[in-house]
Amino acid sequence: MTDVLSEEMARFVRAVGPEPDETLREMDEYADSADFPHVGPEVGGFLRFLARVVGAERVFEFGSGYGYSAYWFADALPETGEIVLTEVDEDELELAREYMAAGGYDDRARYELGDALETIEEYAGPFDVALIDHQKHRYVDAFEAVRPKIPVGGVVVADNAITAGPIEFETLLEVVEREAEREGEWTIPDSANEHTRGIAAYLERVTGDRAFETVVLPLGEGIAVSYRAE
Repeated sequence: MTDVLSEEMARFVRAVGPEPDETLREMDEYADSADFPHVGPEVGGFLRFLARVVGAERVFEFGSGYGYSAYWFADALPETGEIVLTEVDEDELELAREYMAAGGYDDRARYELGDALETIEEYAGPFDVALIDHQKHRYVDAFEAVRPKIPVGGVVVADNAITAGPIEFETLLEVVEREAEREGEWTIPDSANEHTRGIAAYLERVTGDRAFETVVLPLGEGIAVSYRAE
């Protein structure tokens, strides 16, 4: 995991943000011991805050891993709320179930084993929040799939929007600056890797959608937050 913030600044954000409960601390320890990429408490706290701000009742995740982000979301949902976790790894999804149950959120969670892009087609909207956190080259497909199910006032959050392991931040920044200066369409060098291309394509898609207003926040590995305004 390559955090955008320095360790000193990340500690500051964690200190000001919400305090993780015992289960979340166990989940953080698991991520460290298993070298499992997760959004971390800085992003997790923001996701919970965001869900509260929009009054979320239903959340859909494209890629849930062992349930870390879902756990943060679940705490902001009403008892009648629903969060759909999707994961292709059966063991990780079962671990997510255990953690959600430990926190008392199992009753509002739906666990879907398989491809998130197939799963979303099985659910009717609306979803107040959607989190995209799976293969980078499929981010645009995920947005297209969930877009009709996001109401006005809802949000789509994409993780890894700035840097995540193989994503080439300098190349991505160059692409965004070029577009901002109106020097033409978004283009990236042929040598750019698949992950960078996926994120660039996603940012181009959401910033070009007039129904959404998008900002990128330097938390974790960067998150793009797109609010549906119309």
